[in-house]
Amino acid sequence: MQSICILYATREGQTRRIAEHIAAALRGYGFAVTVTNVRDHAARCRLHACRAAILAASVHAGRHEPEMLQFVKEHRGELECRPTAFLSVTLSEAGVEQTDATPEEHAQFVADVQKVLDRFFAETGWHPEHVQPVAGALLYTQYNFLIRFVMKRITQHAGGSTDTSRDHEYTDWVALDRFVAALVEEFSASMQDTGSVSRYNCAESPGS
Repeated sequence: MQSICILYATREGQTRRIAEHIAAALRGYGFAVTVTNVRDHAARCRLHACRAAILAASVHAGRHEPEMLQFVKEHRGELECRPTAFLSVTLSEAGVEQTDATPEEHAQFVADVQKVLDRFFAETGWHPEHVQPVAGALLYTQYNFLIRFVMKRITQHAGGSTDTSRDHEYTDWVALDRFVAALVEEFSASMQDTGSVSRYNCAESPGS
C-alpha cells in the first residue's frame, strides 16, 4: 500500500482538522496515511518513510507557523525527493472566496494570499508541485482578550465576521475534497512509476 504523510502546523487547531479531513479522504482512496504535527519528533521519521508528502500550515500576522518554516528549511532535500503539496490556511483566502466582494477587494485578497505564499517559498527555498490556499476559521472563543481584539481588527479588513461571541468556520470542505481527488491522480501516477524518483532533485540541499 502506498504511503502518504501529512505534516501540519497549527495554532488553534483548524489546520489539524483540515489535515485529518484530507487523511480520511485519502484512506478512502486506498492510501496508507499518517498525520503528524511538525512539532512532534516523529515528523522527520514520517517524512522519511513516506512516498509522498502533504504539508499544511496556518497563517498568523502574515506569516506561516514558524515551526513549519523551520521544518521545511531543515528537510527541503527530502521534500524534493518525492511528490509534494502545500496547503496554506489563511483568513485572506476566506476573503478571496467571498461572493459579495467587489473586484477591487477580490484582487486585494488574492494579492494578500500570494504575498504570504511567496514569502514562505522565498524563505524556505522549497517549491512544492501543488499549492492550495485554504480558508481557515476565526475561533474567537479560544482567543484571550488581546488576541480577540487583534483578530477582530484584522478581520474588519479581511472580510470576516467581527461577532466575537462565537466561532466562525470558513473552510470549504467540498472544495478541499475536489483538491484531494485531483491530487490522488497526480500522486498515484508518480508513486506507481518505478522510475519516479529520478524525476525529483534528490541532491542534499544546504538546508536539509
